[in-house]
Amino acid sequence: MQQVEQSYRTGAMRVVDVPAPQALPGQNLVATKVSLISAGTERQIIDLAKSSLAGKARARPDLVRKVIAKARQEGVANTARKVFAKLDTPIPLGYSLAGTIMESNRDAGNFTPGTRVACAGAAVANHAQFNAVPKHLTVPIPARVSDDDAAFVTLGAIAMQGVRVAQPTLGERALVIGLGLLGQLTVQLLKANGCRVIGYDPHPDRARLALEMGADAVTSEDPAALVANETRGVGADFVIITASSKSSAPVNQAAELSRMKGRVVMVGMVGLELDREPFYKRELDLRLSMSYGPGRYDPAYENDGHDYPLPYVRWTEQRNMEAFLELIAQGRVTPAKLVTHRFPIDRAEDAYALLASSEPYLAVLLDYPQQESPPEHAIRVAPTHTGGDAVPGSGIGFIGMGNYARSVLLPAVTASGKAHLHSVVTASGLSARNAAEKFGFAVAATDPAAALADPDVATVFVATRHDTHAALAVAALEAGRNVFVEKPLALDHASLAEVMASAEASDGILTVGFNRRFAPLLVAARGAAASTGGPLLMHYRVNAGYIPPESWVHGSEGGGRIAGEACHFVDALSTLCGADPLDVTVVATPGHDDAIQAIVRFADGSTGHILYTSLGDPSVPKERIEAFGQNLVISLDDFRELRITRSGRTQTTKARQQDKGQRALVDRFLDACKSGGPPPIAYATLSAVSRVTLLMAGIEP
Repeated sequence: MQQVEQSYRTGAMRVVDVPAPQALPGQNLVATKVSLISAGTERQIIDLAKSSLAGKARARPDLVRKVIAKARQEGVANTARKVFAKLDTPIPLGYSLAGTIMESNRDAGNFTPGTRVACAGAAVANHAQFNAVPKHLTVPIPARVSDDDAAFVTLGAIAMQGVRVAQPTLGERALVIGLGLLGQLTVQLLKANGCRVIGYDPHPDRARLALEMGADAVTSEDPAALVANETRGVGADFVIITASSKSSAPVNQAAELSRMKGRVVMVGMVGLELDREPFYKRELDLRLSMSYGPGRYDPAYENDGHDYPLPYVRWTEQRNMEAFLELIAQGRVTPAKLVTHRFPIDRAEDAYALLASSEPYLAVLLDYPQQESPPEHAIRVAPTHTGGDAVPGSGIGFIGMGNYARSVLLPAVTASGKAHLHSVVTASGLSARNAAEKFGFAVAATDPAAALADPDVATVFVATRHDTHAALAVAALEAGRNVFVEKPLALDHASLAEVMASAEASDGILTVGFNRRFAPLLVAARGAAASTGGPLLMHYRVNAGYIPPESWVHGSEGGGRIAGEACHFVDALSTLCGADPLDVTVVATPGHDDAIQAIVRFADGSTGHILYTSLGDPSVPKERIEAFGQNLVISLDDFRELRITRSGRTQTTKARQQDKGQRALVDRFLDACKSGGPPPIAYATLSAVSRVTLLMAGIEP
């Protein structure tokens, strides 16, 4: 299928052929008929992508601070690899479309194939022939609404939410500042609410168009006189700002034009450096409207399909979308009148060139060819394999291509020279295509079954989100493939047992990304501990850092931070004492699921105390291990410095850069795949570490 992409590093834009996405549970596969280019929103994304690295840094100083902190902890080289891997990820453009249902998955709203629908969502309702769209971002199109009108559904919901935040009443005088797409729709929605509407935009053509859309009075000059005349000198009851500008002038101008105790609502992206005087003297109410409405930016609502009960949240983003289409059906809103240009999808580059030209435009639509054949979930990108010897039946398949896979696992595989890349599978066809081109995979796909069924794929790396690890590992092992699973192996005991049973029965080799056991400094520490003999008393302090509660890591996809990450630390202590873990006792911090203390008991009598916390200062290095044995003290600081003290003498080893053992683990795994075994980590250890980690996370058998 065809899709529009932009490089975040260079700003280059193109239309590419990519595999169609799969509709997962809670999603519908939608064939796009028409998509809308939102000039204001998409222009900002485009301009940011085209800016220099310094420009990007100025735009996101919060991310710059995180990068600097990470560089201090992990080293400049490791951090740079991760940053550039992120920059190289292509941006999908688009967020509003009309199309038809091709496939409806379970828990996806009971749509039937062929149903006309409108879809919303950045990185969801893309400029692409097919999109997998969650049910709460999908609404049916009424019979009397055209596809062109329905393609405005996202902008309509944004305008609708802005009007709701303003809380208009019959007869109020409203001022709309900025008469682009959002402003024009806002004008019509306010008229439908019984308001007298004044419009202002410095572009005379847009001001005139607002009159056609129903505004009572408009101007492209200083609006002060017009507002005074239309409100009998009182000022606007409320002002809705739909302009897009880095300047704070619109919000301060709105304050000057408001009546005493009026409302100022920000819908567009403008500066927020407020002049205190007009806001204070008029005692104004400044309100910010959050995009499409309640549910926006809430993964539980948008991705997991958990609705807000209507009696308590009357207008969610989906209900705003539905209401907007109903107004179109009634003829009270006419968005298709705003269309100035349209292009076929294969000329999308010309459409975006228009946005950078001096030619006047407003709404730009992209048209898509009628789809007569089933979508393809795998495409061939390169004619040959790359990396290592291309022996038939010995290729590498990657399922998942997040930042860790790009910046750590793939470089480790290619650096080994022991395997060739064949297939890459991601949920996004754009990401799969980009990875195939960048790293040299022959096939890009969105269906894991494509890689597992390919006879050229012998080894599979699973680097997806945590909740899919166990099922994918089982499927790959049952297909006779060697499997590397990025941690954790499973999120419940039943799934763990199923994976281990499949591993025992399979001809393939299984390993998990417990890389710290292969870190050079931990290997040296284990050597010192083994030479002393006897059980160890160990302490592992993990200053994990804060992750916002809305992150997928905390949700059903991640299983929580303890289940998702603590396996690393259990395994590292298991390596240090040379014994598998038996059980664990946990003391949790009230109100913080990611701040615990745990005591792990090991088979040789050793004990390990793990302090894992998100509450510390992130400027302090993440990990520190201390171990005490017979006449022995071991101290390992963040895999950068190792101190071994015995008989009154301390030996210190410093690493040139942080090395947590990722490349060594991949090397050992590929060697085992080639030779037929044994696996890098014993299955009994994989099982024991995973089981104790689940117990540590409070997940009982």
